[in-house]
Amino acid sequence: MSVATKGNTVKVHYTGKLKDGTIFDSSQDREPLEFILGDGKMIKGFDVAVEGMQVGDDKSVTIPSEEAYGQKREDMMLDVPLEQVPAEIKPEVGMDLSIQNQQGQPTPVKVVHVDEAKITLDANHPLAGEDLVFDIKLVEVK
Repeated sequence: MSVATKGNTVKVHYTGKLKDGTIFDSSQDREPLEFILGDGKMIKGFDVAVEGMQVGDDKSVTIPSEEAYGQKREDMMLDVPLEQVPAEIKPEVGMDLSIQNQQGQPTPVKVVHVDEAKITLDANHPLAGEDLVFDIKLVEVK
């Protein structure tokens, strides 16, 4: 049996859930996820979970937020004066928007507060602060 070790290209099927059982992502109706184990492109806890698995193995792991998308950060909350919001945008709590970061790259944000003077945007990853549960099946090691 092939064992997954750092540097291997692996394929896994997975289902990602919140602690309350809400599914936020799954590969079950599509091709397995392919990645290089340990190359830093996956969340740390996912890499750790797959390392050492053998092809055909199934496991369920809980990944603490620190090994996933981190804790929510207050410095990722942005207050924007209403006069700086483009006129065609009518902000509402829960609305997803995109802003440019300092490097000019688009950054997804969520409107979390609106009042007469400003809106507050949350630029944290949507899963920041969440412990994540993954059901993982290793299907291939190259």
